Amino acid sequence: MQLIEVKDKKDARRFLYMAIDLYKNEKNWIRPLDVDVENVFDPKKNKYFRNGGQCSRWILVDDKGKTIGRIAAFFSPKTAKKDNDQLTGGVGLFECINDYGAASMLFDRAKLWLEERDMEAMDGPINFGDRDQWWGLLVDGFDREPNYRCNYNPPYYQELFEKYGFQTYFKQLTFCRKTLDPLHEKLQIKADIIAKDPKYSFDYLRLKNLDRYVEEFRTVYNQAWAGHKGVPKMTAAQAKHVIYQLKPIIDERIVWFGYYDGEPIAFFISLPEVNQIFKYVNGKMNLLGKLKFVYHKWRKSCKKMFGLVFGVVPDHQKKGVEGALIMAARKMVQEDYYRYEDYEMNWIGDFNPKMIRVVEQVGGYVGKTHITYRKLFDESKPFKRHPIKD
Repeated sequence: MQLIEVKDKKDARRFLYMAIDLYKNEKNWIRPLDVDVENVFDPKKNKYFRNGGQCSRWILVDDKGKTIGRIAAFFSPKTAKKDNDQLTGGVGLFECINDYGAASMLFDRAKLWLEERDMEAMDGPINFGDRDQWWGLLVDGFDREPNYRCNYNPPYYQELFEKYGFQTYFKQLTFCRKTLDPLHEKLQIKADIIAKDPKYSFDYLRLKNLDRYVEEFRTVYNQAWAGHKGVPKMTAAQAKHVIYQLKPIIDERIVWFGYYDGEPIAFFISLPEVNQIFKYVNGKMNLLGKLKFVYHKWRKSCKKMFGLVFGVVPDHQKKGVEGALIMAARKMVQEDYYRYEDYEMNWIGDFNPKMIRVVEQVGGYVGKTHITYRKLFDESKPFKRHPIKD
């Protein structure tokens, strides 16, 4: 076996296509868009290259020249020490045949590369980017198709990671439900309490006023989410980029905001789960792929909603706002606008019990579990799991 660092377009193509061969008989795998994978390694597209971020990737070939594994290693000075006891890098976009010798060669190479850059640990499989993409190893839920830019992998990967010495840093829970299933009665009680205060109001997004929602999104996000472990504040430019990236797939009636005296205090953002459309384009967003996308969007082929993010600013938490917001959205999707059959929510870390309780009231069950692993290079040091969020 031979490790080859990806340096040219030929090897980048081998890195990309290795997964296609590995999953050719897996009916639930949906091929990621080629452009999404390549953008991870493009300094012009990936902001994590800024301020000294580095990334490298390798393919592993057997004695006959066949690609049997791949891995990327990376770190960002901005996040390597943030909330960590040691400088921590990452590995991701890992794929490998069911062979521990092959996997350990890939892990060893990534570990050495990170050690040469003064890293003391590595998390994986994660993304050289934000947590909303390719984060965590799938360990349960292999019978369900992956959501857009979410990891899907064979069950044997868990043994490969754990045999090498990776330990569970945190678990990621994806809650699922049928759209028309009833919600917990506690949510209606909360909604009734909020209804007594006329200063509260809830409404769905209007695309014609998108710029307004960009700033409302940023306002709530920075109060409700920024400051959590590993979550930085969002600038106005970043918020605009996020929302306008989503614009082509936004369904107005499933994006909801909450207000108090006219000021934004909460959001509940869901989207059509676009992998239900992208699975028809086979990774290619060329002209044919775009035509297929437009066709299946027109046909309303997507019957699954994806809960992207939910947040309530601290001053309005524990007052029932989350219940009122969810019940407002419920009326829309269960009574006024029935289009989607299934609902899956963005993963929630097991370190966030408060959010898990909210989702359980929505009536969700854990349909998928991913694990973010961490490997300490000095195994004599005590291992610490991700701290529980208050």
